[in-house]
Amino acid sequence: MFGFSLDEQGANLPQQYGPWTSFKTIELYHDEPYQGVDVTACLEDISKHGFHLTAAHRRITHLAVVNERALVLGGGGAAGNAWLIGIIAGLFDGGLDVTKADLIIGTSAGSTAAAQITSALPTKLLADILSAAPQQQTGSMVSNGGRVPKGSADHLEKTSRIIHEAEGASDMRRRLGAEALAMAESSDNSVQMRWRDTVAARLPRQEWPERMMFIPAVDADTGEPAVFHRHSGVDLVDAVAASCAGGFAYRIGDKRYIDGGYRADVNVDLAAGYKRVLVIPPLGDRTRKPRDWGLHLSAQVDELRAHGNKVETIFPDSDSEHALGAGMNMMDLTRRGHAAQAGYNQGKALAEQISQFWR
Repeated sequence: MFGFSLDEQGANLPQQYGPWTSFKTIELYHDEPYQGVDVTACLEDISKHGFHLTAAHRRITHLAVVNERALVLGGGGAAGNAWLIGIIAGLFDGGLDVTKADLIIGTSAGSTAAAQITSALPTKLLADILSAAPQQQTGSMVSNGGRVPKGSADHLEKTSRIIHEAEGASDMRRRLGAEALAMAESSDNSVQMRWRDTVAARLPRQEWPERMMFIPAVDADTGEPAVFHRHSGVDLVDAVAASCAGGFAYRIGDKRYIDGGYRADVNVDLAAGYKRVLVIPPLGDRTRKPRDWGLHLSAQVDELRAHGNKVETIFPDSDSEHALGAGMNMMDLTRRGHAAQAGYNQGKALAEQISQFWR
């Protein structure tokens, strides 16, 4: 039996097939054959599971993978992030810890929540939100008396127009990428540095967790979807900053990326193969994209269920919807406390019901 891993010590190889002995180091590249190795299968397994197993030259990775539970967290701005933390903390206090999922997928603001709940207790994260003083930003006044980031309304209008004019999902991503690249060109490098510092300050820890976590984004230059994980060679802070890059294109190395919500609204499809999938989307099933593109939440949930996956969703209830607001109001930092508390109340009330599905 042979095991392939990016971990030089092979620490993540399945122990039931151990003990493992280091054999040799090889370099594999897509579209380049390597004698005795199915390169495509090997790289695919490592990307998804962190390792690739063969026995008598047969791929047996699936025998060692426990694809039991996946947690999927959607985007929704500053308020949406707080609501996600509240929901998860409420479930936790109700006796259900969903942070121990085998896979966590976080998109945009959900990627921040994913990184947060894998490095701190959800109740501690909630307490930090509730104890924080209301934060003020320069920007345009919104109806509730709070403030949203300067230029956000113009950006929303511009991206909505691009989406409306696009001929399909791929065309949309390319156009949005081009717009973000133009914005990046007109700003200096300090914008990127400040954004990275902002994201880093939100994370209790800046290392990838041991459990599998996917953070989607979109390559701004090509429009191709990208999915970051702990074997991608990308820092966690950069992965989250890229997935949350709703304006300018965020640079990682020689590539630049935009918001993971442009890959798909919630990216539930990345949980394919997991028996139970819990989806928590602050935006519910709302979408700005044409529904016939199949990128909205309900389309991807239907696809998973059609393949035998059990899927449960937690949409904001009426109190949570009121606390979250809509549109640019969800970017308002002063809504975070109310959104977190509403999420906590909803999560705790749902804990027993969700436990029956999750366990």
